[in-house]
Amino acid sequence: MKGLRIAMLLGASVLTGAPAVCSPAPDGAPDLVLVNGRVRLPAGYASALAVRGGVIMAVGDTQAISALRGSATQFVDLKGATVLPGLHDVHVHPLFGGMAERACKTPQGSNSAVTLKQVAACAAKADKDEWVTGGQWDAPALGKSPTRQMLDRAAPNNPVLLADTSGHSSWANSRALALAGITKDTPNPAGGIIERDASGNPTGLLREDAAINRVAQLIPKPSDKTIRAALSWSLRTMLSYGITSYTEASVGFAAGAEPEMRTYAALADAGVLKQRVTLCLAWAPGSEEAEAIIDARNQYARERVAPDCVKIFLDGVPTDSHTAAMLQPYTGKVAGRQDEASRMGLLLVKQDVLNAAVTRFDQMGLTVKFHAAGDAAVRAGLDAIAAARKANGFSGLLHNVGHCTFVSPQDIVRARPIGATFEVSPYLWAPSPINDSITEAVGDPVIRRVWPVREMIEAGAAVVPGSDWAVVPSVNPWIGIETLVTRELPGGSKNSFGKAEAITLPQAMDLFTVNAARQERMNHKVGQIAVGMLADVIVVDQNPYEVPVTRVHDTKVRMTFIGGEKVFDSDLPPLQDGK
Repeated sequence: MKGLRIAMLLGASVLTGAPAVCSPAPDGAPDLVLVNGRVRLPAGYASALAVRGGVIMAVGDTQAISALRGSATQFVDLKGATVLPGLHDVHVHPLFGGMAERACKTPQGSNSAVTLKQVAACAAKADKDEWVTGGQWDAPALGKSPTRQMLDRAAPNNPVLLADTSGHSSWANSRALALAGITKDTPNPAGGIIERDASGNPTGLLREDAAINRVAQLIPKPSDKTIRAALSWSLRTMLSYGITSYTEASVGFAAGAEPEMRTYAALADAGVLKQRVTLCLAWAPGSEEAEAIIDARNQYARERVAPDCVKIFLDGVPTDSHTAAMLQPYTGKVAGRQDEASRMGLLLVKQDVLNAAVTRFDQMGLTVKFHAAGDAAVRAGLDAIAAARKANGFSGLLHNVGHCTFVSPQDIVRARPIGATFEVSPYLWAPSPINDSITEAVGDPVIRRVWPVREMIEAGAAVVPGSDWAVVPSVNPWIGIETLVTRELPGGSKNSFGKAEAITLPQAMDLFTVNAARQERMNHKVGQIAVGMLADVIVVDQNPYEVPVTRVHDTKVRMTFIGGEKVFDSDLPPLQDGK
C-alpha cells in the first residue's frame, strides 16, 4: 500500500504542478527508473518515471523519482532525451517482410532494365529449375507493360514469379505458367484475372490471389527454421523503430497459416517475441483451411499473442490492375480488357455472405479486419458491420475497415454510430510510383480525396494507422507520422498527394498510440504514459512535437522498453536470427 500511495502522490503532483514529496520505498523499490528526461504525459511532461513489475508506479521530477531507487534498481540517466509511449502498427506483415529480405528483391520504383538485371542475377545463383521469387515492381516505374517474355530472357532456366508493390498482382514467366497449366484456354478464376494479349495468350500478369495462387501454390514452402529466422529479423527491426505492439494483418500470407501460427507460438515461448501481437487469421468463403485455423486459434495463444482477429479481403487495389471495387467507373483503361472488372473493380465476397460471416465472428468475440481499398468495398464492409450490430447489439469489438484509399463522404459519417474503425495507410501518402498508378486509374476529381483521413477525424470516427509493410519499403513509423501531416516526401517536397486531407502532428501521434491501443483492445494497459499503465515506452533522440515537421521522419529510437524490459538499445549490437 505504501508504494501505491507514493505512485498516486507523484501522479497527482504532475497533473497539479505541485512539487512531488515522497520518501524511498525499501519494501517496494522500482525495478527501473528513467531520470533527467522529457517524459510525455497525457497532459504535459515529467522529467522521470519509475517502473515496478512491468507497470509504471510513479511519474514526477527527477529528485522525487531518484529517491525511490533501491539497491537492485536499474538506473537510466536520459540526459535530456524524450520518452514517449510505444508505437503501434495495426496492419503489418512482418513474416512477409523478413521473407522478402531473403528473396529476389528489387528496390521499389525500379525501371525494367534494373528489375530484369536483378532477376538475371538471382537466376544465375539459383540451381536449374529452382524458383526465383520476390519483387516488388511498379507498372509505371517499369516503363513498359510487363510480359512473360521479358522474364524468359532474364531467367531461361527457372520458373519466376514476382509480386508487385501492392501484392495484388504478380508477374510470371512462361515456365511458371506452364507448370501451373495456364494456357490460352484457361478461364479466369472467380475473383481473379489472367491478363491476355491481343491473341488471347497469357501475358504473364496475374491479378489477385485467385489467379496468383494457381502459380504460387507450386512454390516450395519455406522450412520452419527459415520462417523463424525471417520473423526474428522483422521483430528486431520493428523494435528498433519503437513499435511495441502490432497487428499481423493476414496470417498465412507468407508461408501458410499453420506454420506461421506455430512460429509465433514458438518465438513467444522462447522469449524472442517481445511485442504485444494481435493475429488476424485470413478467411474466405468456403475455405476449410481458414475455418480449421480459426477453430484452433487458442492453441497458439500466449500472453503476448492474441489470435483474436479475422481478415477478410473485399477487393483488390485501385492501380493499373483496376481490382479495387469502386462506386464510380475507373477513368483509366486496362490494355486488352473490356470486362466489367476493368470498369468497376472486383468485389470478392457477396454481401449476404459477408453479413453472415461478420455477424458470426462478432458473436465469437473476434474482431474483423477488412481489406477494402475502393469506396464500394468500404461500403460493403460498413454494411456488414451494421448487420452485425443489428443482430448482436454492440459487442465492444471495433471492426476495422482497412486501407480506405477511397471512401464516400456518405460512408465516412456512418462509422462512428456503428462502432467501426477506419484503418489508413500513411506510409503510402507521399508521392510514389504506386500513387502515380492510382492517379492514372481513377483520375480527377476522385484522386483529390485520396485517403480522406482529415474528414474521418472531423466526423468523429476512430482512425488507426497500418504500414502494410512489406508492401511499403520500410516499417519506419516516423515516416508515416510525418507524411500524415505533410502529405509530401519525407523531408518535404514540392509535390504532394492528397494534401487537403492532411492532419496535425498531435492527431498523427494519437493514431499511433491511444487510437491504436484502443483498436487492439489494450487501451487500459498501453497507449499513454501514466501511473498504472504498462511500461511500454521508447526513448528517442528528438522530441517530434518540438522539431520542424519535415524532420520527424528522421527521429531515431535509442531504447525500447516493453513491460519495463529493455528490448532494444541502439548502442548494443543486434542479436542473431532466432536469439
